Amino acid sequence: MTFILASNNQGKFREFKEILEPLGITVVPQAIAGVDFEVNETGDTFEENAYLKASTISQYTNFPAIADDSGLCVDALGGAPGVRSARFGGGKDWTDRQKYEYLLEKLAGESDRHAKFVCSICCVMPGGRVLRASGECPGTILTAPAGDGGFGYDPVFAPEGYAQSFAELGDDIKNRLSHRGRALEALRAELERSGLC
Repeated sequence: MTFILASNNQGKFREFKEILEPLGITVVPQAIAGVDFEVNETGDTFEENAYLKASTISQYTNFPAIADDSGLCVDALGGAPGVRSARFGGGKDWTDRQKYEYLLEKLAGESDRHAKFVCSICCVMPGGRVLRASGECPGTILTAPAGDGGFGYDPVFAPEGYAQSFAELGDDIKNRLSHRGRALEALRAELERSGLC
């Protein structure tokens, strides 16, 4: 089975591919499938945005499409950046480094560093069948970036039980602990229950 990933984010593509390929699912980035546009994330929740992306790409390609919407929710910021994580600070034009440095500035002097990554995944089949899954990864925001792996906010986020950032821990550990890894494991269970893999 082939899923079109409703994203061109190479970090997301790598994680989806590593977790879903052992199930016999081939993941193809939307650009390779001929999709040359980004779906506007106009939803107010991670779930709404994941569905918007997956349903749009499935209708456009007539293939099963999979999408996630993920974000970092920081307690001291009232849950921000949340669904606006990709547009935090200067928006999509900012680099990952600019975004996490802006986050660290916002938390300067803050003792409450609790945060969690949240991921909602949606898979939409031609004909409209929908499968959903979600996952969370609690942790803390470090006071300075560490490591050069991963992407997004990984250099400043340490998952619960670890002193190292996701950017330091490597893909195997990150895929096991991360919000996206947990959501994909939940999706795998849904796919198996539904007889799709």
